[in-house]
Amino acid sequence: MQVPEPFVKPDTVFSVSDASALLKGVVETAFPRIKIRGELSQITRATSGHMYMTIKDSGAAISVIIWRGTPVSFKLEEGMEVVLTGRFTTYPARSNYQIIASEIEMAGVGAILKMLEERKQKLAAEGLFDASRKKPLPRLPQTIGVVTSPTGAAFQDIQNRLRERFPVRVLLYPATVQGATAAAEVAAGIEYFNKMRNVDVIIVARGGGALEDLLPFSEEIVVRAAAASQIPLISGVGHEPDWMLIDFAADHRAPTPTGAAEAVVPTKLSLIQELDNMWVRLSGNFMTRLGNAKQRIESINIKSPKQLVMEQAQKLDDAGRTLNIIMNAKMTTAHQKMDVVSAFPNIMQNRMNQLSQGLMHLGQMLQSLSYKSVLSRGYAIVRDENNKIISHSGAGRPATIEFSDGIITL
Repeated sequence: MQVPEPFVKPDTVFSVSDASALLKGVVETAFPRIKIRGELSQITRATSGHMYMTIKDSGAAISVIIWRGTPVSFKLEEGMEVVLTGRFTTYPARSNYQIIASEIEMAGVGAILKMLEERKQKLAAEGLFDASRKKPLPRLPQTIGVVTSPTGAAFQDIQNRLRERFPVRVLLYPATVQGATAAAEVAAGIEYFNKMRNVDVIIVARGGGALEDLLPFSEEIVVRAAAASQIPLISGVGHEPDWMLIDFAADHRAPTPTGAAEAVVPTKLSLIQELDNMWVRLSGNFMTRLGNAKQRIESINIKSPKQLVMEQAQKLDDAGRTLNIIMNAKMTTAHQKMDVVSAFPNIMQNRMNQLSQGLMHLGQMLQSLSYKSVLSRGYAIVRDENNKIISHSGAGRPATIEFSDGIITL
């Protein structure tokens, strides 16, 4: 490191304030922008929103200030290795120097991967990566929305591949894909297309790069926007080995921006082949049905009119025979009933004779049981003045005597 030449005369006398101001000017002029790599410690956030901390290594430590409003895309933690970009300045009241940070990023792949894994587990626990949330891609989209940088190679690759396969309408939402504002702009692009509902599918794309450069696509704001999208979304960020958290929230993950274009639009050749296959299946099915119909028609035995008339005559003959049988049975039953009716007077006469004989027999029985028959055999009935029968000599004075042919009054 080159040692600067002294520019203060040895015999010059300064006040404390002048010396501090001179030192401040020298430091800020010599270090208008500097990058420093080290480990964070003593992180504090003031009520004003400013953050104060120390960046250190094994041999030294420097105070750091991050003013409120300075974009920081990840959570700062004790022991985290970072790369600060800022400018040196001094703080005369305490006679110390410090860095005013304008940018901060993680240093080292290990630290970034550890952070990504922890964030991945957190978002997965919320269900943002569930397979049940995935939406199918449209078969033939009419309009595709692309969220990427308008000047990057990713957008050109997508347009070229779409023109080669099956040209469709493309709407670009310009967004920076690297740096402190990239995550917010990408999320805004996803939300814009969902609000306007003017595309059938969304592609979020960026070319390859270092892991640190791809971090905006793993920010929570981007992952949550992708998971909340009502329009099917394809992630085409980086190259095949790269992975970002948006890949897990997207409905489809493509290895590259070009792969995203291939996933959403089929080639003309594949469409033609698919139509040919459909025609082969359709025509084969039609020929099978036609053959079956032909066999059914050939199996039909068409009869001549004479044969049809003869068959109908045979049916009439069968019906006549059946009718004769039924009529004969009914006539026989009717004759039997008539015979029964014609024999009814004889039956009635016999019944009357039987009743007359019964009456005569009952008359004879009544006559035999009457007391008159007893009187005809020489007996008599003696009654007193009360018309009561006198059955012995001491019963009373007789008043009448009844014989079979009359009554004598005494």
